[in-house]
Amino acid sequence: MRRFSKAGSTALLAILVTGAVSTDTAMAASSVYLDGKPLAFTAEPVELGGTTLVPMRSIMEAQGAKVTWDSRKETVTATKGDKTLVYKIGETTAYDNQTPVTLAKPGAIIKGVTMVPLRFISETLGNVVQWHSYADSITISSAARFENTVRYGVNLRTAPNTQPDVPVYRMLPKGENIHVIKEMDGNWLEVQTQDKRIGFISAKPLYTNYTSPQLAENQADQLIAYGSQFLGTPYEFGASSDQTATFDCSSFVRRVFNEVLSVELPRVSYDQAEKGREVGINELRKGDLLFFSARGLDIGHVGIYAGNNTILHTFSKDKGVHFMELDEKWMKRLVKARRIL
Repeated sequence: MRRFSKAGSTALLAILVTGAVSTDTAMAASSVYLDGKPLAFTAEPVELGGTTLVPMRSIMEAQGAKVTWDSRKETVTATKGDKTLVYKIGETTAYDNQTPVTLAKPGAIIKGVTMVPLRFISETLGNVVQWHSYADSITISSAARFENTVRYGVNLRTAPNTQPDVPVYRMLPKGENIHVIKEMDGNWLEVQTQDKRIGFISAKPLYTNYTSPQLAENQADQLIAYGSQFLGTPYEFGASSDQTATFDCSSFVRRVFNEVLSVELPRVSYDQAEKGREVGINELRKGDLLFFSARGLDIGHVGIYAGNNTILHTFSKDKGVHFMELDEKWMKRLVKARRIL
């Protein structure tokens, strides 16, 4: 992961000779996450010569292995299912079901704590490991199921942003199954593919069928925050969708959902009312669309539910885009609520 330093070389020579190393030659290592959650260790991970070493028992038991330690021989045996791993600290060979396997770097005893190479142990136990340079963090994934599906081709990136200097691993095509490791925020998901690649994809609903209450809440907050930028923007019935100088109710909703979530809603409210799924008034959550009767039409107005019994919408030339209480007058005109997220 990092350049192999002279200090690291000296440390590794000490390991090979004695199986122990001074903490003066060990550097603080990356933070470690297993299936999206931070791993707690009995001692801090360290880096030696580009290899991350972690406490033996912590890393093995966290990944479902039963651990036996022979202190006299300084040998660890880890058993998980039909797999048995045997390793003597300080050596560069371990035994995976009695088959010798070469380690890039050996384990060590540091400050009295038995430390083993994170990548070697995790991959031998059947998991996938990825170091993220942008955050100096390590992800371990034990995914056995790939329960989510790509809806629309999306780039698998090395970091959760779209800057030009961020490499793309590959395009995930429509229909490919993935496993979501973690929601980074309302914009990005950390995922694993079936070919054992870990990276980041857009969390927008256009791209996958993945959702969760927390992700929906984060994305709804983004909708309201973006829509709030237009407070006071004048109302114009039939306003063009390709500009933001004026809005009517449905062009405003369409603009917000398209810009924030890449969701392409129809232009008029009665067509928008067919999208998503219907929810009851007692189930309302931020980001839901509310449809009202207006101008003699069964559905002639739409607004975005903003939480706390308020609507973000536009219908008035006096107020333009504004927040309003979902009061008794509006409740009498409410026809339905639809959930897009």
